[in-house]
Amino acid sequence: MKYEDMLNTAKEKLPKVQNKSERFEVPKIKGHVEGNKTIIVNMYAIASLLARKPEHILKYLQRELATAGHFDGQRLIFGRKLSSVMINEKLKKYVETFVLCVECGKPDTKLFEEEGRIEKRCMACGHKSSIVTKI
Repeated sequence: MKYEDMLNTAKEKLPKVQNKSERFEVPKIKGHVEGNKTIIVNMYAIASLLARKPEHILKYLQRELATAGHFDGQRLIFGRKLSSVMINEKLKKYVETFVLCVECGKPDTKLFEEEGRIEKRCMACGHKSSIVTKI
């Protein structure tokens, strides 16, 4: 048996490994409940990582969570008790809709308004798509 044939046979017998780590992971919120309010302490850091305005994310979360919220310094305060799981699910949905490119899946996108619609353009692959969700 030739050396190359032995190498090919050995490669075929190796277990298949799937690399599931991605370059970008949706950040998790950090916060706590105080009385009947939910306080998020890392919203500005998340907004910076996503390259979006904190106010834009807040507006989306208010609509999705059906609650009022406002910034108090660096903290985001919602007017009712919310579980971190619920907020993280909505944040993930925000990222899928407003941040990740639908073509290549990278977070290198910019939002702009064109003809009354919000458009998302990927800086990595150049793909342009309309966002149908309203805020």
